[in-house]
Amino acid sequence: MKSWKEKLYGSKDLPRIVEVPEKMRKRLGEGKMVIPSPLEVKEIMDSVPEKRVVTINVIRKVLAEKHNVETACPITTGIFAWIVANAAEEMKEATPYWRTLKGRGELNEKYPGGVERQKEMLEKEGHKIVKKGKKFVVENYEEYLYSP
Repeated sequence: MKSWKEKLYGSKDLPRIVEVPEKMRKRLGEGKMVIPSPLEVKEIMDSVPEKRVVTINVIRKVLAEKHNVETACPITTGIFAWIVANAAEEMKEATPYWRTLKGRGELNEKYPGGVERQKEMLEKEGHKIVKKGKKFVVENYEEYLYSP
């Protein structure tokens, strides 16, 4: 089985530009879509300063602008954020993955240590975490949004 580091650095054919698949057009619209590389996602995650947060949707917007396309793939962008987080733990790197949230400011249960660890790291930086239904979110996350 590949290590997280191998998954992070092993994307030979990415980034790649494709047409938005038909089954995704209702949600994403028509046009071109970038399937980013894990390292592109890492670069954005690395740039988020302390006390700020970024969402997968902001990362997707930055990637789409970088590649001059309509959108970035939400599935691979999310998976690559997960790979970046696990590779950072595995390699003892300083990537502040806990600052990357899901779309509506939600914490990511798939990050190392789950929601509890992400909550702890964000609270250390001064964020207030609240429960919304079954999810945990950064309260007023929009105020802390970082856009590279």
